[in-house]
Amino acid sequence: MGKNRIREATVLDIPEIQRVRNNVEENQLSDPSLVTDSDVADYITQRGKGWVYADNERIVAFAIVSVTDRNVWALFVEPGYDKKGIGRQLHDRMMDWYFGQTADVIWLSTTPGTRAESFYRKSGWQEAGLYGKGEIRFEMTFESWKNRERAAKS
Repeated sequence: MGKNRIREATVLDIPEIQRVRNNVEENQLSDPSLVTDSDVADYITQRGKGWVYADNERIVAFAIVSVTDRNVWALFVEPGYDKKGIGRQLHDRMMDWYFGQTADVIWLSTTPGTRAESFYRKSGWQEAGLYGKGEIRFEMTFESWKNRERAAKS
């Protein structure tokens, strides 16, 4: 890979964010029109913040968190770029930023039996029941995130 970097997402990144979102193999949208460009813009400019991971100048992964809704709205890595630590880097940047804004519990949901479920469990998220149409709801407390960071450093 060439020049790789994480940077804050902007509205100019929305077409590439949508491309990555619609190319994933797991947790696919049943109807891609359900997540509009204006939804993405709202989440990265009003409700919270987003980050993209670029390989050279091509966006291959992104993460978006909402302080307003206290949830991880999206974290997706393009097929072929998975299992390289990109999702972990984006996750950790997003979580550090979120808990720099608030100590409120954050939540997310994902489909059972996916790599995403395994990823979140390994990341210290705690199962907190079901959400929506059979998805697993996970939660992370400020204390759990900070304790996880301390444990990693020791």
